[in-house]
Parts: sequence; structure tokens; C-alpha cells
Amino acid sequence: GGFDAEVVRLSGKLVDAAIELHRLVMNNFLPSAVKFHYQFNLREMSNIIGGMCRMTKDVYRNPVQAARLWVHECERVFRDRMVNDTDMGKFDEFRSQVTKKYFEDLPGGLGAVEERPLLFTSFMQSSPDDTPLYAPVPTYESLKKALEDKLNEYNETNAVMDLVLFQQAMEHVTRISRIIDQPRGNAMLVGVGGSGKQSLARLAAHICGYDVFQIAVSSTYGIADFKENLLSLYTKAGAKGQPVVFLMTDNQIVKEHFLVYINDLLSTGIVADLFAPEDKDNFCNAVRNEVKAAGLLDTTDNCWDFFINKVRRYLHVVLCFSPVGDKFRIRARQFPALVNCTQLDWFHGWPAEALLSVATRFLADIPDVADDVRASMAQYMAQAHQYVSEASQQYLQSYRRYNYTTPKSYLELIALYKALLARKRAELQAAKERLQNGVEKIAQASAQVADLQAALREEQIIVEEKKAQTDELIVSIGREKAVVDEAVEAGREDEEAARKLQNEVQAFQEECTRD
Repeated sequence: GGFDAEVVRLSGKLVDAAIELHRLVMNNFLPSAVKFHYQFNLREMSNIIGGMCRMTKDVYRNPVQAARLWVHECERVFRDRMVNDTDMGKFDEFRSQVTKKYFEDLPGGLGAVEERPLLFTSFMQSSPDDTPLYAPVPTYESLKKALEDKLNEYNETNAVMDLVLFQQAMEHVTRISRIIDQPRGNAMLVGVGGSGKQSLARLAAHICGYDVFQIAVSSTYGIADFKENLLSLYTKAGAKGQPVVFLMTDNQIVKEHFLVYINDLLSTGIVADLFAPEDKDNFCNAVRNEVKAAGLLDTTDNCWDFFINKVRRYLHVVLCFSPVGDKFRIRARQFPALVNCTQLDWFHGWPAEALLSVATRFLADIPDVADDVRASMAQYMAQAHQYVSEASQQYLQSYRRYNYTTPKSYLELIALYKALLARKRAELQAAKERLQNGVEKIAQASAQVADLQAALREEQIIVEEKKAQTDELIVSIGREKAVVDEAVEAGREDEEAARKLQNEVQAFQEECTRD
């Protein structure tokens, strides 16, 4: 392939190292009731070698880059399956041991091979003819810039996803895009609710240029509707050649029979009881010219096989399952293709850096908060979530019962805080306005009272004047009354004298009459 001689000479070591690491993993990571998916076979070896085959001479010009790609592919195939930090640490020991054995003598030593970030993508670099190149990520900053640009593109044409692209989220996007960017690449994303599986899968599909299809479950949705949706996906991928991601969560599996079709789709691509004879004929006719162009006879069998292979190349299934409870384990046992024919990406709990980034992002839109207070709030929320997670682990050890602290519960904590803060601020603002209105009313009443008091003082002056005049009038009337009384007394004496005189005259008259 035109690679440098040093890279070509390393090929034997790459294969031997992959075989040895595969043997170590297979012998030390054994399946159990919880780790039922620890089944390592030639599929994993094929996935590693498939990733190595994506090397191009323009990018991988020295053996160190080839060794770094080997480390990356081994971590993606094996480490992404691990369910906890203990198993990941154990795998890291095995991988470091094999890396040291085979690649310690490379220029720069193990430091150059192990240098972080150790991520490879096909969406950050392209050849002069715009062919995507599977190349290393130089820095997390450059990866974040590329992903934010892609996210802004997605939000312009789709429902807005308000994602916080912290380091772990960016790594998951690169993992998902790596899986579905490969022919027949199907992903199984395992994590508790709210881990961001669906959102990151949608972003990864957009980065790869794929459409995303998701069934719309309703109370009447059944097997016939599911088969109709699958048929439309086969038409889009096989007949029209449009790459599409079939995104499905465990909550959308309203009937376990759905998994029969998913299992067949993943394992062989031929779903029993899905195609009517006329559908089969239409699909064969749709690819007949392509079959001829490929140099094959356009027989019905050849056309059908070509169509199925085309579907498997363009239709990528991304399943989002939760490890909580026994459902995932039971389904994986009943339908082995869910694990065997997919590449797993296990979503672990958010690290402290992610919790802090998310809290900082979602608290940023709260107004009237000092920056140092906002930073302290974000720090406290992250620590509180970690404390609850630690307490849940102690609870599990003491009582053998689970209490799940998921990323979704963390987001709900932030949303609850913002809602409570907004409500309390509204209540305080209402009380403040009520108090201000009361103070204004009191001020208005005080002003009115002052006006009334001034008017009252003026009226009192007038009343005093009137009272003085009245008193003078009363004194004057008293004086006049005394004069009148004296005149009345004098008149009474005259009246007595007149009455006496009248009596005398009458007596004299009576006397004269008798005479």
C-alpha cells in the first residue's frame, strides 16, 4: 500500500501483539451473571484488524503512529466493554504489558506510544480529494472545536440539542462515529437513563452524514407497524443507497417480538416474515443495474444477496440499553446477536470534571449572580452528586439494594435548583413590590394627614375668632338683658299701682251705684 519500510516491518509485531492481548483478555475476563457480555472471540480480533486496515500512507508515516493506532483499536474493542473501573484498570495493565513487550524499542519509547489524547477520527482530516482520513486527534481543544461546529450544524436543521461537550462526552462521540463509519457497523450503547446515549448517537450520525430514524411508539403501535418501519428502512438503505441509522432504545421495545427482527437484522440482514414476494422482486429490480455493473450475473439470488449486503453496508443499528435490572441480560441471552454482532460502548458515570462542566454550563444563564458565587454553586452541586453516589455504594454494600444516581438525576437537580431559585425570587419580588406599595400608600396617607392638619389649624384660627366674637356678643346681650330686666321690673311696679287704682275706682263706682 506504499507505506514506509519501517511501518511495513512493524506489521508482524502488530498482529502478534493483537493475538497476545486477545488471549490475555479472553483468559482473564470471563463471563458472569453481571458480565455476561465478556465473550471474546475472533469477532474482536476482526474488529481490531479492521481498524488497523483503515491506515493510509499519507497519515501513518512512521511506526509510532501505527503503534498508537493499535493501542486505540484495542482500547475501543476491549476496554469499551468493561463495566467498572476495576476491570478497566486490569485491562490497562495487560495492554501496557503487551505494548511494552512489542513497541518499547520504537523511536521515543513508550512515552510516544502512550501520549494522550489517544483518539482517532475520520471527520477531522481529509485528503485533497475530500476523502475522510482516519487520523489521530491532536488535542482535546481541537476536537471540541470540531464537535461544537458539527453540533451547531445539527441544531440549525434539527431539534436543538443543548449538549455540554466535556471530555468523556467527546470520547463517546468519537467511539460511536468510529463504529457506524464502518461497513456493517452496529453499536450497542449501554448506560443508565440520562447518560446522553441518544443525543450523542444523533450527533455522531450527523457527523457521518447519516439520517436518523426512530420509531414513534404509541398505544396502538404493534408488530405490523414495526415491520412496516423496517421495510421502509430496507428501501432507503438497499434500494436508494442512503446511509441511515436506526436508533432504538429499550423503552421502545413494547413487544419482545421486536427483538426477533432486530436479532435477524444484526446477524444476517435477512428478516424472516418481512418481505412479500412482490417486495422481494422490487428490491431485486432496484439493484439489478448495480449487480451488472459489479460484473455479476443478474440472477434473482445474486440480486437478492447484493441487496442484502447493500442494506447491511448502509443501515447501521444503534441500540441504547440500560444495564439496570435483569432485562438486558435476559434479552442478550435470548437474542445473542444483540451482543455478538454489535460493538459495545459502556457509558460509565460522569467524572468530576464532567459534573462541574455541566453545572457551570446550565447555571450560566442565571442572572444577577456573582461569578465566584456561581463557581461555588457548580462545585457544590458536583460534590453533592458524588457524595450521593458514594453513599449509594455504601447502601448497596450494607443492604444489597441499589440506589441509582444517574446523569439525568443530576440534570434534574440543576433544573430543580433553577426552578426553586426563580420561584423564590418571584416571591421575594412580589413581597418587595407589596412592601414598596405599602410604603408609598403610607407616605401618601402621611401627606394627606399633614394637609388635613394644616387645614385644621387654619380652621381652628377661624373658630377661635368666631368664638371671641360670640363671647363678645354674649356679653353684650347680657348687658342688654339686664337693662330689659330693669325695665320689666319698673313696668311691673306701674302695673301694680294701676291695678290698685283700678280697684279703688271700681270700689268707688260700686259705692256710687248703691247711692
